[in-house]
Amino acid sequence: MTRILKFEDVSVTRGHKQILKHIDWQVNQGENWAILGLNGAGKTTMLKMIQGDLWPTSGRLEVLGGVFGHMSIPELKTKIGWVSTALQDQLHAGDPVDSIVLSGKFASIGVYQAVDQSDLTEVRQILNHLGGSSLLGKPYAVLSQGERQLVLIARAMMAHPQLLILDEPCNGLDLFAREELLDRVAKIAEMPHHPALLMVSHYTEELLPCFQNVLLLRQGQAIRSGERQAMLTEDNLSDFYQRPIKTVAVRGNRLAVYPK
Repeated sequence: MTRILKFEDVSVTRGHKQILKHIDWQVNQGENWAILGLNGAGKTTMLKMIQGDLWPTSGRLEVLGGVFGHMSIPELKTKIGWVSTALQDQLHAGDPVDSIVLSGKFASIGVYQAVDQSDLTEVRQILNHLGGSSLLGKPYAVLSQGERQLVLIARAMMAHPQLLILDEPCNGLDLFAREELLDRVAKIAEMPHHPALLMVSHYTEELLPCFQNVLLLRQGQAIRSGERQAMLTEDNLSDFYQRPIKTVAVRGNRLAVYPK
């Protein structure tokens, strides 16, 4: 089985603070994972490492067959799709949707390479598959938050990534926009030869059934990891959050968690 990524005793220290502590974790091809944790758990740091923006202080990190210190980070970035509200601040708001989606092929902000008609056709096909064909030609600046996230997903898919990272993709979305976005994620998970999916969230109700595996991260430590059904129980989550909780079934075989 092909390995997507592997953390071996990975720690990250900044100043006198240890942000990640001896992480051991592996994702294989065909697996979709969710990372669940509260603020300050270290989720963003893990994503920055996977993306190549941050290196371990100690330990060994392998991503898509390359080991940090012995691989090209720019080449790695072309194999990873990234969806995050933080990315929105880097984009050129006046660029049309077509250009922003197309830039995903080159993992760049803006398009500076020569493109041909087949690239533009693929842009339309991806947006159409995700239900965003009406956005073609519109400036990114006029889009709603939900539409912007859809465009970021289309941009990520333009590179035919081996790994698609969804960094709290529902942030800032209202109830209906959130469900529309999650429906689009489910569509990607149903595609033949879809990329491995990795989603980070604070909220269990955002974890679609396609995320069969869950990593529970607390204060920089991997508390538990494994199959979804085993991780998302009241007893396990109460222990993880260190406070009693209750779970409630919600739409689409998902679970919401509340303080008891």
